[in-house]
Amino acid sequence: MDPVACRDHLDKLIAEESNTLDQLLTLLDREHELLVANDVEALDRATQARQNCIGTLLRIEDERKSLCRALNVPADVQGLDRILAWCDPGKQLRRRWKELGERANRCRTANDRNGALVTARLNRVQGMLDVVTGRAGQPKVYGRQGAFQNQPRTGRVLFSV
Repeated sequence: MDPVACRDHLDKLIAEESNTLDQLLTLLDREHELLVANDVEALDRATQARQNCIGTLLRIEDERKSLCRALNVPADVQGLDRILAWCDPGKQLRRRWKELGERANRCRTANDRNGALVTARLNRVQGMLDVVTGRAGQPKVYGRQGAFQNQPRTGRVLFSV
């Protein structure tokens, strides 16, 4: 592969990834609104759209790794840096690549925010279930098979003879 073809391929991948990350950020913001509104049905639909974006990002990453292997460089950041130095001496792609990292960080922050909200709600529901089942205040432990193990109730068992 010559440097111009490589640069064109990376340019295409970076543009597609940039658009996909923008879509993902929009979806994550919408997902947060739906979580706050507790709109479960719309949240299910939004989750599918988010998963489609993740699938696209994984495909782009696979293409990038394939390019690295084809050029016999490691399929990691250092390998991509070597490719960029070879095919993009003007460093235009390198700047756009850095912007992708910033977009990805914004997506990670939005995803973490959504995850924290979901975790807080799950903890609240678990607390309410513990009260209903009488396990409030008991330690949460797992048995040898990995299943939740009920702690024995304190108190005496009375037998009649």
